[in-house]
Amino acid sequence: MHTFLLLSLLILRHACPTKAHGYVAQVSIDGKIYMGNVPNAQPTPSIIRQIDDISPVKGATNPYMNCGQAAQLAALVADANPGSQFQFWWKDGDGTNWPHDIGPIMTYMASCVGTTCDKYNSTNAEWFKIEETGLEPGNMTWYQQNIMDGWPANVTLPSNLEPGQYLIRHEIIALHLATELMGAEFYPSCTQVNILGNQTGTPTSSEEVTFPGGYSDTDPGIYDPTVFDTPVQYTFPGPPVATLVTSSSSTSSSSLPPYTVATPVSSGASTATPTATGQTMCKIQAQQTLTMKKRHPGTLSRIMAALIKGTHG
Repeated sequence: MHTFLLLSLLILRHACPTKAHGYVAQVSIDGKIYMGNVPNAQPTPSIIRQIDDISPVKGATNPYMNCGQAAQLAALVADANPGSQFQFWWKDGDGTNWPHDIGPIMTYMASCVGTTCDKYNSTNAEWFKIEETGLEPGNMTWYQQNIMDGWPANVTLPSNLEPGQYLIRHEIIALHLATELMGAEFYPSCTQVNILGNQTGTPTSSEEVTFPGGYSDTDPGIYDPTVFDTPVQYTFPGPPVATLVTSSSSTSSSSLPPYTVATPVSSGASTATPTATGQTMCKIQAQQTLTMKKRHPGTLSRIMAALIKGTHG
C-alpha cells in the first residue's frame, strides 16, 4: 500500500504541474470593480498597490512582508463604509486562476496616519486583523481551494469602524512547502480606502502589529511539519482578530465562504468563472489521495512535502 500511495502522488505531481505565483488583479467594493496592475507593467491609476514580481515574499523578516514585492504607492483611494463588502480576485501571473490551495487567508487594516493613503509610507504602519479564514468544516480542505477554483475572497469591514483613510492588507499564505523551516510563501497585497461614516471603533494597541514583525518563521501556522496530515490542526499566525470586529454587528469572512457567484468585469484577463477542468480536476485527485492518509498515519506530510518541493524547485 505504501508503494501505491507513493505512485499515486507521483502521478499527481506530473498531472498537475505547478505554475507561477500571483497577485490581486482586482477588488470589488460593494459591487464596484477596481482593477489592479499586472506586476512590473506600466501602471494605470488604481487603488491596489502594484508589486514588481509575482513571486512570493519569503521569510517573516522580509521588508516586503508589508504590502508585497517592492509595492508602490497607488494613485487612487476608494470610498467605502463600515460594513462594506469587499471581494479580492487573485490571479496567477499569466492571468489564469490562482495556483495554490493550502494555507490561510487573512486580512488586516492600518490607518494612514497623518496623510492620505496615496502618499502614505506603510513601513511603520500598525496593522490590526479583521478576519482570518482557514479550513472548511471537517478540517480536510482549505478555503484557499476556492480561490484556486476561480472565486474571489470575501471580506466584510467591521460595521463600527472609525472613519478615515486605511490600507487593507489582504494576504494569502501558501503552506505547500511549510514542512520545512522558511518554506512558507507570503502573498500580501495592499488596497487604499477612505472609510466614511461616524462610527468610533478602533483597535487596541495590543492588537496591532507591524510587518515585518507580526510573524516569526517558527510560528506554528507558518512552519508546519504536519500540514498534510488530516484532519488538519491549524493555528493562525499573527494577532487575534481585533475586538472591534467581534463587538461589531457585521460579519467577517471567517464565517462566510470566500467565494461568490459574481463575475468580475472583463479586463483582458481570463474571468474567474470556475470550471471542472485543469487545476480543479487536479484538486479532486489530490483530495482522493489525501483520503489514504487514514491508512498511512504519519507518512503523508513527508511524502507530499518531498514531491511538492521537487515540483516547485
